[in-house]
Amino acid sequence: MDLKNWKMLDLKFVDLLGNMHHITMPAENFKGKVGVDGSSLPGFTQTESGDLVIRPDESTAFPDPFLGEGVLSCLCNLHEADTGRPYHKDPRQLARKVDTYLREEGIADAIWILPELEFYVFDAVAYQNTVNHTFYEVKSAQAHWDTAVPGYKIPHHRGYHAAPPLDSTFILRDRITTLLRAAGIPVKYHHHEVGGAGQCEVEIAPLPFLKAADAVILAKYLIKMEALKHGKLVTFMPKPLFDEAGSGLHFHIRLEKKGQPVFYKKGAYADLSPLALQFMSGILVHGRALTAFTNPSTNSFKRFVPGFEAPTSLFFSLANRNAAIRIPKYATSPEEKRFEYRPPDASCNPYLALSAILMAGADGVRRKLDPGKLHLGPYNSVAEAKGKLAEVPAGLLEALDALGEDSDFLKAGGAFNEDSLRSWTEVKRKENVELHKRPHPFEYEMYFSV
Repeated sequence: MDLKNWKMLDLKFVDLLGNMHHITMPAENFKGKVGVDGSSLPGFTQTESGDLVIRPDESTAFPDPFLGEGVLSCLCNLHEADTGRPYHKDPRQLARKVDTYLREEGIADAIWILPELEFYVFDAVAYQNTVNHTFYEVKSAQAHWDTAVPGYKIPHHRGYHAAPPLDSTFILRDRITTLLRAAGIPVKYHHHEVGGAGQCEVEIAPLPFLKAADAVILAKYLIKMEALKHGKLVTFMPKPLFDEAGSGLHFHIRLEKKGQPVFYKKGAYADLSPLALQFMSGILVHGRALTAFTNPSTNSFKRFVPGFEAPTSLFFSLANRNAAIRIPKYATSPEEKRFEYRPPDASCNPYLALSAILMAGADGVRRKLDPGKLHLGPYNSVAEAKGKLAEVPAGLLEALDALGEDSDFLKAGGAFNEDSLRSWTEVKRKENVELHKRPHPFEYEMYFSV
């Protein structure tokens, strides 16, 4: 698209944490780059040397349906203001390095990612945190517990593939699908998820690695904006409600080399090739450290509760949704053969989370890890694997500690470096402190009378 043919340009970019920012300008004023203050973005530059510039990636351009007629949106790359070099903490630039590394190592020249986005649609949300008052309140017409909002109620934990009229979010999801496709994001399908209080899933069709991460960022934006237009609120929080299903961001991964799938070998377990087993082994071996990127919020670890299909044990298995890595039973052809990594959630920065997952897999291939010798699977159940496996960390601090002990695999090829890892860890440790220094309402119920 010719940027000059539009009335306005909306230039979007992503910070270290995965938050989107934007700047809007008349198209005729655009001179190829725009300066931004990196010191105002968490984990980026210092105040003394804060200047960065953004340059649009025109391949991501789409007419933005929410910013007025004649507005073209683009995702941008971040560059150093003085040298023009790619900024090393820019998540998109980092992802490109990982993509290049896997190609140069001869592991794959095409990385296909299928993201599954889960989220809740609520009618209203209120919350407050002050010295003497803390609460949150959620209203949902579908929820069995919310009799104040009229509507058909979905029974507890019975929302999976619910049909209208119980599924009152169908029209919204259908509109979201139309918007995603108009923005160049292919949709495989959408449906209601297990959570009766308006939990939904939109599954994006397979895309090349960087485009898949872009799709997650843009999909979150478009989904939230369309919901707001309909008087609803969307949250991608991993666990917004007690005793309801959590929301994940599962990633299906498939590799190709010279146009041929590399994860398939007929007759082996689940028809998986040795390279596939090595790649999965690398992910599982580094699984505890990976959670610092794939599950980087304090809320993430409230999702890892037995009985909610959120995997807590790091093993692989065919068709087992309690496994960290599930091999879909219906993906039987060489072209379909893939695996699904189930721990991640949408509080992650998809560029960093996918980059870390791919670097872990590449390390497994480089070291020729054998899942059988490492007791990583396959197992038919969590009970069968008990006592043999590593577990996901119990909280964000434990995940960051695991990353501190196991980060060398991320530095191969220069994708992640000490500076980006240190910045990420510092920001996330501060988040953890902010939560833990505040009394929780349930602590009053348990301890007020001691």
